[in-house]
Amino acid sequence: MGEIAVAREGHGPEVLLVHGGAGPRTTWGALAALSERWTMAYVHRRGYPPSPPPEERQDFEVDALDLAPLLVGRPHVVAHSYGVLGTLIATAADPGSVRSLTLIEPPLNYLVPGDAEVARLERIGDAVLTQGMEADPAELREFLRLTGAPLGDGPIPEKVIAGVRRAHGARPTSQARPRLDAIREAGVPVLVASGGHAAALERICDALAAVLAARRGVHPGAGHFVAAAPGFAPHLEAFWRMSEPRGAGT
Repeated sequence: MGEIAVAREGHGPEVLLVHGGAGPRTTWGALAALSERWTMAYVHRRGYPPSPPPEERQDFEVDALDLAPLLVGRPHVVAHSYGVLGTLIATAADPGSVRSLTLIEPPLNYLVPGDAEVARLERIGDAVLTQGMEADPAELREFLRLTGAPLGDGPIPEKVIAGVRRAHGARPTSQARPRLDAIREAGVPVLVASGGHAAALERICDALAAVLAARRGVHPGAGHFVAAAPGFAPHLEAFWRMSEPRGAGT
């Protein structure tokens, strides 16, 4: 299938950044200053140039295969949204290959069974992935707003439409069942972060943190793009330093 592209900037211990539905620049731009002390390795998932397009569809199982060889140097890993799914699968296969994990607002809805809001989030999310621009217009807009798309009151911007089309046909998030037990049993340091903008996402993140015995952070101010929230970058860097036995990155 060809290797995916990874752009590296900075000096110091490596941090592998795995984006979700939005590209690396949109997802991680607010963390750029951390390259003064850390090597920031920006993954471009399949379908996001300069990486090649997927052979069939966006697929978290394929993401996991792409990420596995990038863990050889035992980086810190930060993953967002859909990108969390492949990250967890790759990590569970070899937990010792990851120095720490930061997981931001993942679509792991199954962790909160019987919750009406979480179930609705899963339903409309899967509908957008399977139906694309043909999804119910009101639910499409609701989902796009929740995931941080720049929408006004008028027509959906062309850039946002392009993103919906790129994700159309992706493997539904409801099919993901990463082996969280393997990660917890290995003692991988984990931070689960959210933006405090959607109750369903908060409950998913609370449940994930409980399963992984993880640290938990809530950072309002940037919606789904938590990396841009006030105070998130120093909180994240402090977590990395705690996971560096010799205090690297200082």
